Amino acid sequence: KVESHENFGEIFIHQVIETIEFVLGCISNTASYLRLWALSLAHGQLGEVFLSLIFTVAGMIHPGSFSPGVAIVFFFIMGFPFMAVVVAVLLMMDALEVFLHTMRLHWVEFMGKFYQGQGTQYRPFSFKEVFSKERSRVDSK
Repeated sequence: KVESHENFGEIFIHQVIETIEFVLGCISNTASYLRLWALSLAHGQLGEVFLSLIFTVAGMIHPGSFSPGVAIVFFFIMGFPFMAVVVAVLLMMDALEVFLHTMRLHWVEFMGKFYQGQGTQYRPFSFKEVFSKERSRVDSK
């Protein structure tokens, strides 16, 4: 027979604390996914705005005012810096989205499920310590 030294009040309080932590974790996970979803929606909307701006600028060239060759050259010369900015902004948003999702997976998912904070104490890396251990290992041979 296993004897328990905890009374009902201690167990109840512990379970209430665990329940609160679980609910807060669920809210935190939901908020984190909503943040990523909002960034994804902003990315899509920004891409659509840039695309409509490109077609608006392309539509400003009237069909009868220039020859098609001159219109194409004009559009590419004037549109290239704009396109470079569009691509840079969209790529940076992609990179930000991937970075935030990776950080979320590492911090929220991994740390919340597996990390206990119990184990060896952190010690910064030191070449002196490594060299002294290696020197003592070689000297002992």
